[in-house]
Amino acid sequence: MCSIIESSRRQMPHKRRVHPGLIGACFFGLVFLLAGLSACSKARASEPAAEPQPAGGPAVMRRLTESQYRASIADVFGAGIPVAARFERGLRAEGLVAVGTSEAGMSPFSVEQYDAAARSVAAAVMSAERRGELVPCTKIDAQAFDQQCAAKFAQRYGARLWRRPFHESDVNRFVAAAQEGYSKLGNFYDGLQYALVGLLISPEFLLRIERTADDKGPAGTQQLDAFSKATRLSFFLTNSTPDVELLRATAAGELDTRKGLVQQVERLLASPRYLDSVRAFFTDMLELELFNELAKDPGIYPAFNSTVAADSQEQVLRTITDHLIDQGRDYRDLFMTRDTYLTRALGIIYRMPVTSRDGWEKARFSEASGRAGIQSTIAFLAPHSHPGRSSPTLRGRAIRELFLCQEIPDPPADVDFTVVQDPSNTNMPTARERLLAHRTETSCIGCHFIMDPPGLALERFDGLGTHRTHENGAAIDSSGSLDGREFNNAEGLAQALRDHPLTPRCLVEKMLLSAVGRSSQPNEAPYLGYLLETFASSGYRVPELMRTIALSDNFYTVSNTNEPGGEFRSAGLYRKQGARQ
Repeated sequence: MCSIIESSRRQMPHKRRVHPGLIGACFFGLVFLLAGLSACSKARASEPAAEPQPAGGPAVMRRLTESQYRASIADVFGAGIPVAARFERGLRAEGLVAVGTSEAGMSPFSVEQYDAAARSVAAAVMSAERRGELVPCTKIDAQAFDQQCAAKFAQRYGARLWRRPFHESDVNRFVAAAQEGYSKLGNFYDGLQYALVGLLISPEFLLRIERTADDKGPAGTQQLDAFSKATRLSFFLTNSTPDVELLRATAAGELDTRKGLVQQVERLLASPRYLDSVRAFFTDMLELELFNELAKDPGIYPAFNSTVAADSQEQVLRTITDHLIDQGRDYRDLFMTRDTYLTRALGIIYRMPVTSRDGWEKARFSEASGRAGIQSTIAFLAPHSHPGRSSPTLRGRAIRELFLCQEIPDPPADVDFTVVQDPSNTNMPTARERLLAHRTETSCIGCHFIMDPPGLALERFDGLGTHRTHENGAAIDSSGSLDGREFNNAEGLAQALRDHPLTPRCLVEKMLLSAVGRSSQPNEAPYLGYLLETFASSGYRVPELMRTIALSDNFYTVSNTNEPGGEFRSAGLYRKQGARQ
Protein backbone atom coordinates (compact mmCIF):
# COMPACT_ATOMS: atom_id res chain seq x y z
CA MET A 1 0.00 0.00 0.00
CA CYS A 2 2.68 2.52 1.03
CA SER A 3 4.83 1.74 -2.00
CA ILE A 4 1.85 2.35 -4.29
CA ILE A 5 1.14 5.72 -2.71
CA GLU A 6 4.78 6.78 -2.77
CA SER A 7 4.97 5.77 -6.44
CA SER A 8 1.88 7.81 -7.24
CA ARG A 9 3.40 10.85 -5.52
CA ARG A 10 6.57 10.58 -7.57
CA GLN A 11 4.67 10.27 -10.83
CA MET A 12 2.05 12.95 -10.17
CA PRO A 13 2.92 16.02 -12.28
CA HIS A 14 2.73 19.35 -10.54
CA LYS A 15 -0.29 21.40 -11.55
CA ARG A 16 -0.31 25.16 -11.71
CA ARG A 17 -4.09 25.23 -11.35
CA VAL A 18 -6.87 22.69 -11.00
CA HIS A 19 -10.01 23.52 -12.95
CA PRO A 20 -12.89 24.17 -10.53
CA GLY A 21 -15.09 21.59 -12.22
CA LEU A 22 -12.59 18.84 -11.46
CA ILE A 23 -12.13 19.61 -7.80
CA GLY A 24 -15.29 17.95 -6.53
CA ALA A 25 -14.55 14.80 -8.49
CA CYS A 26 -11.03 14.64 -7.08
CA PHE A 27 -12.10 15.28 -3.51
CA PHE A 28 -12.69 11.75 -2.32
CA GLY A 29 -9.57 10.55 -4.10
CA LEU A 30 -7.65 13.15 -2.10
CA VAL A 31 -9.12 11.89 1.17
CA PHE A 32 -7.98 8.38 0.30
CA LEU A 33 -4.52 9.65 -0.62
CA LEU A 34 -4.19 11.63 2.61
CA ALA A 35 -5.26 8.64 4.68
CA GLY A 36 -2.66 6.53 2.93
CA LEU A 37 0.07 9.12 3.42
CA SER A 38 -0.81 9.36 7.10
CA ALA A 39 -0.65 5.59 7.46
CA CYS A 40 2.70 5.47 5.71
CA SER A 41 4.07 8.19 7.98
CA LYS A 42 2.94 6.21 11.05
CA ALA A 43 4.50 3.06 9.65
CA ARG A 44 7.81 4.84 9.28
CA ALA A 45 7.60 6.67 12.62
CA SER A 46 9.36 3.88 14.48
CA GLU A 47 12.28 3.86 12.07
CA PRO A 48 15.21 6.14 12.94
CA ALA A 49 15.32 9.06 10.53
CA ALA A 50 18.58 9.57 8.65
CA GLU A 51 19.22 12.68 6.60
CA PRO A 52 19.20 11.82 2.90
CA GLN A 53 22.05 12.69 0.56
CA PRO A 54 22.18 16.45 -0.04
CA ALA A 55 20.27 17.51 -3.12
CA GLY A 56 19.70 21.24 -3.01
CA GLY A 57 18.41 23.75 -5.48
CA PRO A 58 19.81 26.83 -7.17
CA ALA A 59 21.62 29.49 -5.18
CA VAL A 60 19.46 32.61 -4.90
CA MET A 61 19.82 36.34 -4.51
CA ARG A 62 17.24 37.70 -2.10
CA ARG A 63 16.21 41.20 -1.15
CA LEU A 64 16.11 41.95 2.55
CA THR A 65 12.57 42.12 3.85
CA GLU A 66 11.59 45.26 5.73
CA SER A 67 11.89 43.50 9.08
CA GLN A 68 15.32 42.13 8.15
CA TYR A 69 16.50 45.56 7.01
CA ARG A 70 15.39 47.21 10.24
CA ALA A 71 16.77 44.39 12.40
CA SER A 72 20.15 44.55 10.64
CA ILE A 73 20.45 48.29 11.20
CA ALA A 74 19.48 47.91 14.85
CA ASP A 75 21.97 45.07 15.41
CA VAL A 76 24.85 46.90 13.75
CA PHE A 77 24.32 50.47 14.98
CA GLY A 78 21.88 50.21 17.88
CA ALA A 79 18.14 49.99 18.41
CA GLY A 80 17.63 53.76 18.45
CA ILE A 81 18.70 54.36 14.85
CA PRO A 82 15.66 55.50 12.82
CA VAL A 83 14.91 54.09 9.36
CA ALA A 84 12.87 56.83 7.70
CA ALA A 85 11.40 55.15 4.64
CA ARG A 86 8.23 53.47 3.35
CA PHE A 87 9.06 50.01 2.09
CA GLU A 88 7.25 48.62 -0.92
CA ARG A 89 4.81 45.80 -0.20
CA GLY A 90 6.52 42.43 -0.54
CA LEU A 91 5.69 40.09 -3.39
CA ARG A 92 4.36 36.68 -2.36
CA ALA A 93 5.46 33.48 -4.08
CA GLU A 94 4.54 30.01 -2.80
CA GLY A 95 2.42 31.87 -0.26
CA LEU A 96 5.43 33.59 1.35
CA VAL A 97 7.10 36.97 1.05
CA ALA A 98 10.30 35.14 2.07
CA VAL A 99 10.19 33.30 -1.27
CA GLY A 100 9.05 36.36 -3.20
CA THR A 101 12.23 38.18 -2.17
CA SER A 102 14.18 36.00 -4.63
CA GLU A 103 11.74 36.66 -7.48
CA ALA A 104 10.72 40.30 -7.15
CA GLY A 105 12.39 43.04 -9.13
CA MET A 106 13.31 46.46 -7.77
CA SER A 107 11.03 49.30 -8.79
CA PRO A 108 12.07 52.97 -9.00
CA PHE A 109 10.00 53.55 -5.85
CA SER A 110 12.03 50.92 -3.98
CA VAL A 111 15.30 52.50 -5.11
CA GLU A 112 14.11 55.89 -3.87
CA GLN A 113 13.07 54.45 -0.52
CA TYR A 114 16.32 52.54 -0.06
CA ASP A 115 18.16 55.81 -0.69
CA ALA A 116 15.95 57.64 1.82
CA ALA A 117 16.49 54.90 4.39
CA ALA A 118 20.28 54.96 3.89
CA ARG A 119 20.41 58.72 4.29
CA SER A 120 18.35 58.65 7.47
CA VAL A 121 20.51 55.90 9.00
CA ALA A 122 23.79 57.56 8.04
CA ALA A 123 22.63 60.92 9.39
CA ALA A 124 21.67 59.34 12.71
CA VAL A 125 24.96 57.45 13.03
CA MET A 126 26.96 60.64 12.44
CA SER A 127 24.76 62.87 14.57
CA ALA A 128 26.40 64.77 17.41
CA GLU A 129 24.53 62.59 19.92
CA ARG A 130 25.80 59.26 18.55
CA ARG A 131 29.10 59.82 16.75
CA GLY A 132 31.13 59.62 19.95
CA GLU A 133 29.87 56.10 20.56
CA LEU A 134 29.72 54.80 16.98
CA VAL A 135 32.79 56.32 15.36
CA PRO A 136 35.85 54.35 16.62
CA CYS A 137 38.19 57.32 17.02
CA THR A 138 38.95 60.01 19.60
CA LYS A 139 40.05 63.64 19.42
CA ILE A 140 38.89 64.16 15.87
CA ASP A 141 39.26 67.51 14.18
CA ALA A 142 36.09 67.62 12.12
CA GLN A 143 37.63 70.24 9.83
CA ALA A 144 40.43 67.89 8.73
CA PHE A 145 40.19 64.54 6.98
CA ASP A 146 41.44 61.63 9.11
CA GLN A 147 42.26 58.77 6.77
CA GLN A 148 43.16 56.37 9.59
CA CYS A 149 39.84 56.96 11.37
CA ALA A 150 37.88 56.48 8.15
CA ALA A 151 39.65 53.15 7.63
CA LYS A 152 38.86 52.06 11.20
CA PHE A 153 35.19 52.90 10.66
CA ALA A 154 35.12 50.81 7.49
CA GLN A 155 36.84 47.88 9.20
CA ARG A 156 34.40 47.96 12.13
CA TYR A 157 31.16 48.10 10.14
CA GLY A 158 31.92 46.96 6.59
CA ALA A 159 31.91 43.21 7.23
CA ARG A 160 28.80 43.38 9.40
CA LEU A 161 26.84 45.33 6.80
CA TRP A 162 28.00 43.31 3.80
CA ARG A 163 28.00 39.96 5.65
CA ARG A 164 31.36 38.95 4.23
CA PRO A 165 35.04 39.91 4.71
CA PHE A 166 35.60 43.58 4.05
CA HIS A 167 38.80 43.39 2.03
CA GLU A 168 41.54 45.98 1.86
CA SER A 169 40.25 47.08 -1.55
CA ASP A 170 36.80 47.64 -0.01
CA VAL A 171 38.34 49.69 2.80
CA ASN A 172 40.28 51.79 0.31
CA ARG A 173 37.15 52.50 -1.73
CA PHE A 174 35.28 53.52 1.41
CA VAL A 175 38.09 55.86 2.49
CA ALA A 176 38.20 57.39 -1.01
CA ALA A 177 34.44 57.98 -0.93
CA ALA A 178 34.68 59.55 2.53
CA GLN A 179 37.47 61.83 1.34
CA GLU A 180 35.40 62.83 -1.67
CA GLY A 181 32.50 63.67 0.62
CA TYR A 182 34.81 65.66 2.88
CA SER A 183 36.20 67.63 -0.05
CA LYS A 184 32.70 68.61 -1.12
CA LEU A 185 31.16 69.20 2.30
CA GLY A 186 34.13 70.39 4.32
CA ASN A 187 33.47 68.23 7.41
CA PHE A 188 34.99 64.86 8.31
CA TYR A 189 31.77 63.44 9.76
CA ASP A 190 29.83 64.57 6.69
CA GLY A 191 32.39 62.74 4.59
CA LEU A 192 31.92 59.54 6.62
CA GLN A 193 28.17 59.95 6.30
CA TYR A 194 28.49 60.29 2.53
CA ALA A 195 30.51 57.07 2.32
CA LEU A 196 28.21 55.19 4.71
CA VAL A 197 25.23 55.92 2.45
CA GLY A 198 27.20 54.17 -0.28
CA LEU A 199 27.59 51.05 1.89
CA LEU A 200 23.88 50.99 2.67
CA ILE A 201 22.64 51.31 -0.92
CA SER A 202 25.08 48.72 -2.20
CA PRO A 203 23.69 45.41 -3.50
CA GLU A 204 26.05 43.74 -0.99
CA PHE A 205 23.82 45.08 1.79
CA LEU A 206 20.37 45.17 0.19
CA LEU A 207 20.66 41.71 -1.36
CA ARG A 208 21.61 38.41 0.21
CA ILE A 209 23.92 37.17 -2.52
CA GLU A 210 24.70 33.47 -2.16
CA ARG A 211 28.09 32.22 -3.32
CA THR A 212 29.35 28.65 -3.43
CA ALA A 213 32.55 26.95 -2.34
CA ASP A 214 34.89 25.56 -4.99
CA ASP A 215 34.56 21.90 -4.00
CA LYS A 216 32.04 19.84 -5.96
CA GLY A 217 29.79 17.36 -4.16
CA PRO A 218 27.81 14.36 -5.39
CA ALA A 219 25.66 14.78 -8.50
CA GLY A 220 27.10 18.21 -9.21
CA THR A 221 26.07 19.74 -5.90
CA GLN A 222 28.06 22.37 -4.05
CA GLN A 223 28.03 23.77 -0.54
CA LEU A 224 27.55 27.46 0.11
CA ASP A 225 30.78 29.22 0.95
CA ALA A 226 31.41 29.96 4.62
CA PHE A 227 29.96 33.48 4.73
CA SER A 228 26.92 32.63 2.59
CA LYS A 229 26.36 29.75 4.98
CA ALA A 230 26.59 32.07 7.97
CA THR A 231 24.19 34.52 6.35
CA ARG A 232 21.60 31.84 5.58
CA LEU A 233 21.90 30.50 9.13
CA SER A 234 21.65 33.91 10.77
CA PHE A 235 18.61 35.12 8.89
CA PHE A 236 16.90 31.77 9.47
CA LEU A 237 17.44 31.74 13.23
CA THR A 238 17.49 35.48 14.03
CA ASN A 239 15.89 37.26 11.03
CA SER A 240 18.94 39.52 11.00
CA THR A 241 22.52 39.89 9.85
CA PRO A 242 25.27 37.68 11.33
CA ASP A 243 26.54 39.05 14.62
CA VAL A 244 30.19 39.61 15.53
CA GLU A 245 30.61 36.16 17.08
CA LEU A 246 29.17 34.35 14.06
CA LEU A 247 31.41 36.32 11.70
CA ARG A 248 34.41 35.51 13.87
CA ALA A 249 33.60 31.80 13.94
CA THR A 250 33.05 31.82 10.18
CA ALA A 251 36.35 33.54 9.46
CA ALA A 252 38.11 31.01 11.72
CA GLY A 253 36.64 28.09 9.76
CA GLU A 254 34.59 26.85 12.71
CA LEU A 255 31.33 26.82 10.75
CA ASP A 256 32.79 24.22 8.39
CA THR A 257 33.11 21.69 11.22
CA ARG A 258 30.22 19.83 12.78
CA LYS A 259 31.25 20.89 16.27
CA GLY A 260 31.51 24.55 15.30
CA LEU A 261 28.17 24.51 13.49
CA VAL A 262 26.42 22.91 16.46
CA GLN A 263 27.89 25.51 18.82
CA GLN A 264 26.66 28.40 16.69
CA VAL A 265 23.21 26.92 16.11
CA GLU A 266 22.69 26.31 19.82
CA ARG A 267 23.94 29.80 20.65
CA LEU A 268 21.53 31.43 18.22
CA LEU A 269 18.60 29.30 19.34
CA ALA A 270 19.28 30.39 22.92
CA SER A 271 19.59 34.08 22.07
CA PRO A 272 16.77 36.65 22.41
CA ARG A 273 17.03 37.22 18.65
CA TYR A 274 15.63 33.74 17.97
CA LEU A 275 12.20 34.92 19.09
CA ASP A 276 12.32 37.60 16.38
CA SER A 277 12.84 34.91 13.77
CA VAL A 278 9.82 32.91 14.89
CA ARG A 279 7.68 36.05 14.94
CA ALA A 280 8.85 37.02 11.45
CA PHE A 281 8.06 33.58 10.05
CA PHE A 282 4.51 33.49 11.40
CA THR A 283 3.92 37.12 10.41
CA ASP A 284 4.71 36.00 6.87
CA MET A 285 2.81 32.71 7.03
CA LEU A 286 -0.37 34.34 8.41
CA GLU A 287 -0.17 37.25 5.95
CA LEU A 288 -0.47 39.78 8.73
CA GLU A 289 0.51 42.58 6.36
CA LEU A 290 -3.15 42.47 5.25
CA PHE A 291 -3.84 44.65 8.29
CA ASN A 292 -1.93 47.49 6.61
CA GLU A 293 -4.81 47.93 4.17
CA LEU A 294 -7.68 46.47 6.20
CA ALA A 295 -10.85 48.57 6.24
CA LYS A 296 -14.05 47.96 8.19
CA ASP A 297 -17.35 49.78 7.93
CA PRO A 298 -17.34 52.08 11.00
CA GLY A 299 -21.13 52.01 11.13
CA ILE A 300 -21.12 48.23 11.52
CA TYR A 301 -17.89 47.77 13.44
CA PRO A 302 -17.29 50.97 15.45
CA ALA A 303 -14.76 49.23 17.75
CA PHE A 304 -12.28 48.69 14.92
CA ASN A 305 -9.41 51.17 14.72
CA SER A 306 -5.64 51.27 14.22
CA THR A 307 -5.03 50.22 17.83
CA VAL A 308 -7.16 47.11 17.39
CA ALA A 309 -5.38 46.33 14.11
CA ALA A 310 -1.95 46.54 15.75
CA ASP A 311 -3.01 44.70 18.92
CA SER A 312 -4.63 41.89 16.93
CA GLN A 313 -1.35 41.10 15.19
CA GLU A 314 0.61 41.26 18.43
CA GLN A 315 -1.97 39.07 20.15
CA VAL A 316 -1.58 36.17 17.75
CA LEU A 317 2.23 36.46 17.72
CA ARG A 318 2.37 36.46 21.53
CA THR A 319 0.05 33.47 21.60
CA ILE A 320 2.21 31.59 19.09
CA THR A 321 5.55 32.31 20.73
CA ASP A 322 4.25 31.54 24.21
CA HIS A 323 2.84 28.24 23.00
CA LEU A 324 5.77 27.16 20.82
CA ILE A 325 8.81 28.71 22.52
CA ASP A 326 8.02 29.47 26.15
CA GLN A 327 5.98 26.32 26.74
CA GLY A 328 7.54 24.15 24.02
CA ARG A 329 4.23 22.63 23.03
CA ASP A 330 3.00 20.69 19.99
CA TYR A 331 2.54 22.94 16.93
CA ARG A 332 -0.77 21.26 16.08
CA ASP A 333 -2.25 22.35 19.41
CA LEU A 334 -2.07 25.98 18.24
CA PHE A 335 -5.35 25.24 16.48
CA MET A 336 -7.04 24.24 19.73
CA THR A 337 -5.48 26.43 22.41
CA ARG A 338 -7.72 28.78 24.38
CA ASP A 339 -4.77 30.58 25.98
CA THR A 340 -4.12 34.06 24.64
CA TYR A 341 -3.16 37.64 25.50
CA LEU A 342 -5.45 40.67 25.57
CA THR A 343 -5.35 44.44 25.79
CA ARG A 344 -8.29 46.57 26.83
CA ALA A 345 -9.02 47.44 23.18
CA LEU A 346 -9.19 43.74 22.29
CA GLY A 347 -11.23 42.92 25.36
CA ILE A 348 -14.07 45.05 24.02
CA ILE A 349 -14.29 42.99 20.84
CA TYR A 350 -13.81 39.63 22.57
CA ARG A 351 -16.23 40.72 25.33
CA MET A 352 -13.77 39.80 28.03
CA PRO A 353 -12.77 41.95 31.02
CA VAL A 354 -9.23 43.39 30.96
CA THR A 355 -8.13 45.06 34.17
CA SER A 356 -5.03 46.85 32.88
CA ARG A 357 -5.52 50.18 31.17
CA ASP A 358 -2.27 49.76 29.24
CA GLY A 359 -0.26 46.71 28.32
CA TRP A 360 -1.05 43.03 27.98
CA GLU A 361 -2.75 40.47 30.18
CA LYS A 362 -2.63 36.73 29.81
CA ALA A 363 -6.14 35.37 29.34
CA ARG A 364 -8.04 32.22 28.46
CA PHE A 365 -11.13 31.95 26.29
CA SER A 366 -13.98 30.12 27.96
CA GLU A 367 -15.74 27.17 26.34
CA ALA A 368 -18.85 29.33 26.05
CA SER A 369 -16.93 31.78 23.85
CA GLY A 370 -16.83 29.24 21.03
CA ARG A 371 -13.18 30.08 20.41
CA ALA A 372 -10.37 27.60 20.06
CA GLY A 373 -7.11 28.10 18.21
CA ILE A 374 -5.41 30.95 16.40
CA GLN A 375 -7.96 30.64 13.57
CA SER A 376 -10.60 31.98 15.98
CA THR A 377 -8.70 35.21 16.74
CA ILE A 378 -9.25 38.62 15.16
CA ALA A 379 -5.89 38.25 13.37
CA PHE A 380 -7.44 35.52 11.21
CA LEU A 381 -11.15 36.40 11.22
CA ALA A 382 -10.99 40.12 10.39
CA PRO A 383 -8.63 40.11 7.35
CA HIS A 384 -10.49 37.19 5.78
CA SER A 385 -13.83 38.95 5.77
CA HIS A 386 -15.42 41.83 3.90
CA PRO A 387 -15.58 45.43 5.18
CA GLY A 388 -19.19 45.02 6.26
CA ARG A 389 -19.78 41.29 6.70
CA SER A 390 -18.16 37.96 7.36
CA SER A 391 -17.19 35.53 4.61
CA PRO A 392 -17.19 31.74 4.99
CA THR A 393 -15.62 31.54 1.54
CA LEU A 394 -12.67 33.81 2.30
CA ARG A 395 -12.11 32.12 5.64
CA GLY A 396 -12.35 28.64 4.18
CA ARG A 397 -9.93 29.57 1.44
CA ALA A 398 -7.49 31.00 3.99
CA ILE A 399 -7.69 27.81 6.09
CA ARG A 400 -6.66 25.75 3.09
CA GLU A 401 -3.97 28.13 1.87
CA LEU A 402 -2.37 29.23 5.12
CA PHE A 403 -2.57 26.06 7.19
CA LEU A 404 -2.79 23.20 4.66
CA CYS A 405 -0.65 24.61 1.80
CA GLN A 406 -3.47 24.27 -0.71
CA GLU A 407 -4.60 27.06 -2.98
CA ILE A 408 -7.95 27.56 -4.65
CA PRO A 409 -8.19 28.96 -8.19
CA ASP A 410 -9.50 32.50 -8.44
CA PRO A 411 -13.18 32.76 -9.49
CA PRO A 412 -14.03 33.35 -13.17
CA ALA A 413 -14.28 37.00 -14.13
CA ASP A 414 -17.97 36.78 -15.04
CA VAL A 415 -19.30 35.25 -11.80
CA ASP A 416 -22.44 36.92 -10.46
CA PHE A 417 -22.00 37.61 -6.72
CA THR A 418 -25.30 39.47 -6.31
CA VAL A 419 -26.95 36.88 -4.08
CA VAL A 420 -23.93 36.45 -1.79
CA GLN A 421 -23.35 40.17 -1.39
CA ASP A 422 -26.89 40.98 -0.23
CA PRO A 423 -27.07 40.32 3.54
CA SER A 424 -30.34 42.28 3.73
CA ASN A 425 -32.22 39.60 1.77
CA THR A 426 -34.93 38.51 4.21
CA ASN A 427 -35.57 35.31 2.27
CA MET A 428 -31.95 34.25 2.82
CA PRO A 429 -30.93 35.89 6.13
CA THR A 430 -27.79 33.84 6.79
CA ALA A 431 -24.57 33.47 4.81
CA ARG A 432 -25.13 29.71 4.59
CA GLU A 433 -28.42 30.19 2.75
CA ARG A 434 -26.99 32.80 0.39
CA LEU A 435 -24.02 30.58 -0.42
CA LEU A 436 -26.27 27.61 -1.14
CA ALA A 437 -28.12 29.71 -3.69
CA HIS A 438 -24.88 30.99 -5.19
CA ARG A 439 -23.42 27.48 -5.50
CA THR A 440 -26.12 26.45 -7.94
CA GLU A 441 -23.99 28.09 -10.65
CA THR A 442 -21.91 25.41 -12.39
CA SER A 443 -18.74 27.50 -12.45
CA CYS A 444 -18.92 28.08 -8.69
CA ILE A 445 -19.79 24.74 -7.12
CA GLY A 446 -16.34 23.12 -7.40
CA CYS A 447 -14.40 25.72 -5.45
CA HIS A 448 -17.18 26.49 -2.97
CA PHE A 449 -17.46 22.76 -2.25
CA ILE A 450 -13.92 23.01 -0.86
CA MET A 451 -13.89 26.47 0.72
CA ASP A 452 -17.29 26.92 2.30
CA PRO A 453 -17.60 23.88 4.63
CA PRO A 454 -14.65 24.79 6.89
CA GLY A 455 -15.42 28.50 6.64
CA LEU A 456 -19.04 28.04 7.75
CA ALA A 457 -17.81 26.67 11.09
CA LEU A 458 -16.56 30.20 11.85
CA GLU A 459 -19.84 31.94 10.99
CA ARG A 460 -20.62 32.62 14.62
CA PHE A 461 -17.92 35.29 14.44
CA ASP A 462 -18.85 38.44 12.54
CA GLY A 463 -16.71 40.32 10.03
CA LEU A 464 -14.53 41.72 12.80
CA GLY A 465 -14.40 38.60 14.97
CA THR A 466 -17.00 39.27 17.66
CA HIS A 467 -19.06 36.24 18.69
CA ARG A 468 -22.70 36.11 17.70
CA THR A 469 -25.45 33.48 17.51
CA HIS A 470 -27.84 35.08 15.00
CA GLU A 471 -27.63 36.90 11.68
CA ASN A 472 -30.55 39.09 10.63
CA GLY A 473 -32.60 37.47 13.41
CA ALA A 474 -31.99 33.94 12.15
CA ALA A 475 -30.01 31.36 14.13
CA ILE A 476 -26.60 30.61 12.65
CA ASP A 477 -25.83 27.01 11.78
CA SER A 478 -22.05 26.65 12.31
CA SER A 479 -21.71 23.04 11.23
CA GLY A 480 -19.15 22.21 8.59
CA SER A 481 -16.60 19.71 7.35
CA LEU A 482 -12.97 19.42 6.35
CA ASP A 483 -11.86 16.71 3.93
CA GLY A 484 -14.45 14.19 5.05
CA ARG A 485 -14.48 15.09 8.73
CA GLU A 486 -17.74 16.70 9.86
CA PHE A 487 -18.27 18.92 12.90
CA ASN A 488 -20.86 21.18 14.45
CA ASN A 489 -18.94 24.30 15.42
CA ALA A 490 -15.62 26.13 15.53
CA GLU A 491 -14.27 23.79 18.19
CA GLY A 492 -14.88 20.87 15.83
CA LEU A 493 -13.00 22.69 13.08
CA ALA A 494 -10.14 23.26 15.54
CA GLN A 495 -9.89 19.53 16.24
CA ALA A 496 -10.08 18.69 12.53
CA LEU A 497 -7.28 21.12 11.72
CA ARG A 498 -5.18 19.80 14.56
CA ASP A 499 -5.56 16.22 13.33
CA HIS A 500 -5.28 16.88 9.57
CA PRO A 501 -2.20 15.17 8.07
CA LEU A 502 -1.42 18.23 5.95
CA THR A 503 -1.22 20.57 8.96
CA PRO A 504 2.31 19.61 10.10
CA ARG A 505 3.36 18.85 6.52
CA CYS A 506 2.42 22.39 5.46
CA LEU A 507 4.43 23.95 8.28
CA VAL A 508 7.51 21.90 7.36
CA GLU A 509 7.20 22.92 3.74
CA LYS A 510 6.73 26.62 4.50
CA MET A 511 9.52 26.64 7.06
CA LEU A 512 12.01 25.21 4.58
CA LEU A 513 10.89 27.40 1.68
CA SER A 514 11.16 30.45 3.90
CA ALA A 515 14.65 29.40 4.98
CA VAL A 516 16.03 28.81 1.47
CA GLY A 517 13.98 31.50 -0.29
CA ARG A 518 12.85 29.48 -3.31
CA SER A 519 10.48 26.75 -4.50
CA SER A 520 11.19 23.17 -3.52
CA GLN A 521 12.83 20.97 -6.15
CA PRO A 522 11.71 17.45 -7.13
CA ASN A 523 15.00 15.97 -5.91
CA GLU A 524 14.39 17.46 -2.45
CA ALA A 525 11.36 15.24 -1.74
CA PRO A 526 13.40 12.81 0.42
CA TYR A 527 14.76 15.72 2.48
CA LEU A 528 11.31 17.17 3.04
CA GLY A 529 10.08 13.74 4.06
CA TYR A 530 13.00 13.46 6.48
CA LEU A 531 12.12 16.81 8.04
CA LEU A 532 8.50 15.75 8.47
CA GLU A 533 9.55 12.51 10.17
CA THR A 534 11.92 14.25 12.57
CA PHE A 535 9.29 16.91 13.26
CA ALA A 536 6.82 14.18 14.21
CA SER A 537 9.36 12.33 16.35
CA SER A 538 10.05 15.54 18.31
CA GLY A 539 6.37 15.86 19.22
CA TYR A 540 5.89 18.53 16.54
CA ARG A 541 8.10 21.04 18.37
CA VAL A 542 8.97 24.00 16.14
CA PRO A 543 12.37 24.76 17.77
CA GLU A 544 13.38 21.15 17.07
CA LEU A 545 12.30 21.48 13.46
CA MET A 546 14.36 24.64 13.06
CA ARG A 547 17.33 23.02 14.79
CA THR A 548 17.11 20.04 12.41
CA ILE A 549 17.08 22.32 9.36
CA ALA A 550 19.93 24.49 10.64
CA LEU A 551 22.15 21.44 11.31
CA SER A 552 21.40 19.58 8.08
CA ASP A 553 23.80 19.40 5.14
CA ASN A 554 20.87 19.83 2.76
CA PHE A 555 20.20 23.32 4.11
CA TYR A 556 23.57 24.55 2.85
CA THR A 557 23.64 22.60 -0.43
CA VAL A 558 22.99 24.14 -3.83
CA SER A 559 22.77 22.63 -7.28
CA ASN A 560 22.06 23.80 -10.80
CA THR A 561 18.59 22.21 -10.84
CA ASN A 562 15.68 24.58 -11.23
CA GLU A 563 12.47 22.66 -11.73
CA PRO A 564 9.39 24.30 -10.19
CA GLY A 565 7.15 22.40 -7.84
CA GLY A 566 8.72 19.51 -5.98
CA GLU A 567 7.05 16.14 -5.42
CA PHE A 568 6.45 16.97 -1.78
CA ARG A 569 3.93 19.54 -2.95
CA SER A 570 1.79 17.01 -4.81
CA ALA A 571 -0.13 16.30 -1.60
CA GLY A 572 -1.57 19.81 -1.91
CA LEU A 573 -3.92 18.85 -4.74
CA TYR A 574 -5.42 22.28 -5.24
CA ARG A 575 -2.20 24.25 -5.06
CA LYS A 576 -1.16 26.46 -7.91
CA GLN A 577 2.34 27.65 -8.66
CA GLY A 578 3.53 31.20 -9.04
CA ALA A 579 3.58 34.53 -7.31
CA ARG A 580 0.51 36.21 -5.90
CA GLN A 581 0.61 39.66 -4.38
